[in-house]
Amino acid sequence: MDLTELRQHIDEVDTRMVELFEERMDICRQVAEYKIETGKKVFDPVREKEKIEKVRSLAHTEFTKTGTAELFEQIMSISRKLQYQLLTEKGSLGRLPFIGVDSLETKDCRVVFQGAEGAYSQAAMERYFGREVNSFHVETFRDAFCAIEEGSADFAVLPIENSTAGIVNEVYDLLVEFENYIVGEQIIKIEHCLLALPGTRMEEIKTVYSHPQSLMQSARFLSGHDWQQVSLRNNAFAARKVAEEGDRSQAAVAGEHAARIYGLEVLKKPVNQSDTNSTRFIIITNQKIFRKDAGKVSICFEVPHTSGSLYRMLSHFIYNNLNMNKIESRPIEGRNWEYRFFIDFDGNLADSAVKNALRGLRDEARNMKILGNY
Repeated sequence: MDLTELRQHIDEVDTRMVELFEERMDICRQVAEYKIETGKKVFDPVREKEKIEKVRSLAHTEFTKTGTAELFEQIMSISRKLQYQLLTEKGSLGRLPFIGVDSLETKDCRVVFQGAEGAYSQAAMERYFGREVNSFHVETFRDAFCAIEEGSADFAVLPIENSTAGIVNEVYDLLVEFENYIVGEQIIKIEHCLLALPGTRMEEIKTVYSHPQSLMQSARFLSGHDWQQVSLRNNAFAARKVAEEGDRSQAAVAGEHAARIYGLEVLKKPVNQSDTNSTRFIIITNQKIFRKDAGKVSICFEVPHTSGSLYRMLSHFIYNNLNMNKIESRPIEGRNWEYRFFIDFDGNLADSAVKNALRGLRDEARNMKILGNY
């Protein structure tokens, strides 16, 4: 046969395959209705493994055996998604353990942030809650999570991602460890300033203090001066040190917010080379709540250490038409070469499509956790 005839033959086979696929989906719909009536779970990994082995054995070459297994893995994945949709339509998905609220109760609340007075975290907190907020600060991210857990604070404000430096690994790990949940976010433009005692001239400066990341982000400006650069654990600590020691030979690279807090003068701004540098802060609480107008969901999960497992998890977003806008991975402690995935996607926990996707992920992934809807 020539190429035209071969293509025509393929079209005929494809037509029969589509007809058989739709017939199979109709049977799957009936299976779903049975499962709804009997309360059986959609995902049956033992049954699916047996089925894959059976259809694989029907093929005659190693190539078609592998291809048949892959084809039926996809077909069964699609079948599960159809069944999850039917569960939603019948109201059989159950409620997610989160309560929708019209707004967050921020009146008379107490907020904790990590760092010292004048930190960017404080600026983010005041932008979100207002300058009159009742707040206190702690030294570490873990201290902030503990403050929420023990009830000494109602909310915490924590950096989770910088547009140039990437994610804050420790905060991601702590979100898994603690039963705290994201209820809001605040993005702050990072504009580093050179701060010194009032009246200080640039030529008097000999030493500059700041967080190592801030020194790196301001390297182009700092390299033009013969100044000793000293790293501290926080920009705000650097500003406080300059203010408390009263030495005109010292300066700090920190935010303008820190200058206001410690009474320092801004000698130059900005000194960081990127004018698009921003940090995203999250607002967390220990309550399982979400604003009814929330538009972003954050989750994390683990996957089996097998080929294609992550793809199968991500397909739940595709089939439910959900826009995934971020994915990060973190190594799982004590399990070499295995990872936990963190995903942000557009949606609200009250949406049926979101419920569908989360139900599928909960059944098929390991240790799936909703981190928040905000």
